[in-house]
Amino acid sequence: MVFIHRLFLLCSCFLVAACLATYDGPGQYNYGVNARLRLRKRQYTQSFIVSSLPRIDGKPQLRVELRDLEKDEDKWNLYLLALSWMQYTDQESPFSWYQIAGIHGAPGLTWADVEPVPGSENTGYCTHVSILFPTWHRPYMALYEQTLYNIVQFIATLYPSDQLERIQKAADAFRMPYWDWAAAPPEGDSVLPLSVGGSPNVEVSGPNGVQVISNPLFSYTFKPFNSSTFPDAPYNTWNETKRAPHPETDPGALSNDSFVALALDNHLPSYQQRLYNLFANYPDYTNFSNEAWIPFGDPGTLDSIESLHDSVHTTGGGGWGHLAIIAYSAFDPLFFLHHANVDRIFAMWQVIHNGSYVVPTPAVYGSHTTSAGDIQDVDTPLTPFFSNETSFWTSDMARDHEVFGYTYAEVVNKNRTEVITAINRLYTTYSPVNMSINSSHTLSSRAGTTARDHRLAPDHSGPLKTKAARWNRHTSTHPPMDAVFIDNTYREWIANVQVNKHAMNTSFSIQIFLGEAPSDSSSWPMAKNLIGTLGVFANNGPHGGMQQGKVTGAIPLTSALMSAISGGEVASLRAGDMEPFLSTYLDLRVSLLDGTVVDATEVEGLRVSIVSSSVTAPTSDDKLAKWGAVETHFDLFA
Repeated sequence: MVFIHRLFLLCSCFLVAACLATYDGPGQYNYGVNARLRLRKRQYTQSFIVSSLPRIDGKPQLRVELRDLEKDEDKWNLYLLALSWMQYTDQESPFSWYQIAGIHGAPGLTWADVEPVPGSENTGYCTHVSILFPTWHRPYMALYEQTLYNIVQFIATLYPSDQLERIQKAADAFRMPYWDWAAAPPEGDSVLPLSVGGSPNVEVSGPNGVQVISNPLFSYTFKPFNSSTFPDAPYNTWNETKRAPHPETDPGALSNDSFVALALDNHLPSYQQRLYNLFANYPDYTNFSNEAWIPFGDPGTLDSIESLHDSVHTTGGGGWGHLAIIAYSAFDPLFFLHHANVDRIFAMWQVIHNGSYVVPTPAVYGSHTTSAGDIQDVDTPLTPFFSNETSFWTSDMARDHEVFGYTYAEVVNKNRTEVITAINRLYTTYSPVNMSINSSHTLSSRAGTTARDHRLAPDHSGPLKTKAARWNRHTSTHPPMDAVFIDNTYREWIANVQVNKHAMNTSFSIQIFLGEAPSDSSSWPMAKNLIGTLGVFANNGPHGGMQQGKVTGAIPLTSALMSAISGGEVASLRAGDMEPFLSTYLDLRVSLLDGTVVDATEVEGLRVSIVSSSVTAPTSDDKLAKWGAVETHFDLFA
């Protein structure tokens, strides 16, 4: 291996010629003639070493939700400017959008001279279906954030003198934002922020005044585009990233972000239930971390943060969208917002379950630098991310996210009670847990006590009146408490899924409907009777290989069943009522990215089982639900 620990010096003419000259035009910010002259005299340096960003008063700075960052005008403008700068940086630079995105999958480039193992030349470095899935992405996000931070610092120096102090303060505290796809958005908003999918252009205020530029959150344009680098159709015809492209595989297809937004809204109850269950019922890191099938494993822990993350990828990308394919996903600007949230969820889970972590486990799939079957553990190098001049980051070194100089509001104090309270506030909108906590709060108020001191049973006399609880995006009608709870327990219903990840040689979706699926498969992501989707995030074409490995995930049913109870379709959540109801009305469907319907019998390794557990709901917001033993009721497909 070449002497890879050198500092890579990027002179201003290298970066800025790309940003200010080569691609000069309405698509990017014009920093002005004076800025050009100043930039030629300066140097911009970036190291291959992923290090901690500077702290302020000894404290790591917050990564905030994208909508919250928008409220900070200076940081928001610096963020947009830095994204645009990075996207217009010459693709030959290792710190360009093209190459940092390329670390993940296609085009299988070798970054920082970290060479591939034989046979993995076309594969990205990312570790999927791996015990290292959450930990590998942590230094990856830190590298991306470090690159943006350095650009932000450089841009801040270009502001007029009367703005410098204010802008520099914002620049020093800058951290990348995350996109919380599991929290109910503000009233009237979509899960997909308008700043991401609303327009291909955006107004930004920078050192040279207010200008309209290409929206760097809407898409990434390859500069230049080389179709031979992305040989599989339709990606070899598109010079920019797409979301739910329409017409689907047409060379002139346009992104349909409105479709993506509606689909994400429809999937929100499912995502939120899955996330809450991961926090409450997955204390073991191996189960939580990745989607690899564990033979004879607990039927209550077949889901994972990786599987949930996969579903967001496939829904967020839409049919044939770049985000929906492993090899191409990182080029979509939504990728980094999505993965920052995955890292945040990981950090929250770590505070709650801090005694469990990486254990030695064989890799199911290979990567650019690993082979299938390699034993991965806390000391496995997280390539290609250098921690110093000669060594790579490891899971052991990256266990505490603050080592990179950032944190999140929910975990800033690393206090378990605070994290659980945040989880109950953010992720119980579609859960019976919401009913229990709100009922307890009401009774506590009547008794003149605090919710935390409350010891009374919930009121089962009738429907709970609370604005917080909903069962899907179409109704907020509440079922009677006694149809849901016995004492303070309710029954959680789940469809467990097992399937071969590359069964269809591309990403695909497994959907469950309550009642017959609509005849038009293109409408399935937004169908009112869709309970949920398990997105299987796979490769399309030569990148990454097509080894067969079984993965697992879960589709929660409970929220949809609460709607059915509210509508009088079934009497209660109890097994005696639910078993015959579910066996009669559940409808399983499988489709490819383009909406092509696939017979379930053609999907290798597919099995779907309906299971349930008696769950004790918390009566205060500083406790999580407690699961009992999981019972298997019947196979929906085997």
